[in-house]
Amino acid sequence: MKLVWSAKFTRAAKRATRKNPSLLDDLSAALEMLEADHRHPSLQTHKLKGDLDGCWACSAGYDLRIVFEFRRQPQSRELEIHLLNVGTHDEVY
Repeated sequence: MKLVWSAKFTRAAKRATRKNPSLLDDLSAALEMLEADHRHPSLQTHKLKGDLDGCWACSAGYDLRIVFEFRRQPQSRELEIHLLNVGTHDEVY
């Protein structure tokens, strides 16, 4: 599945990796796994409720979470993963 980075996700990823450069490897590995198989057990993918209803989250390391949603491309009907936010558990929820 294709990953589509939102502007908010890009800013949040830069901010998180600038604070802690060691997170870059964890984030890269999680994004590769997410693109290959969003149900991979190490991602701990789960559906969200409340304000983030309709979105999904996965783990990208000890306290790093990726929030995303599935969207269909209108013309090709291909399913894409739109990356919405990344950060610690408290930052993204």
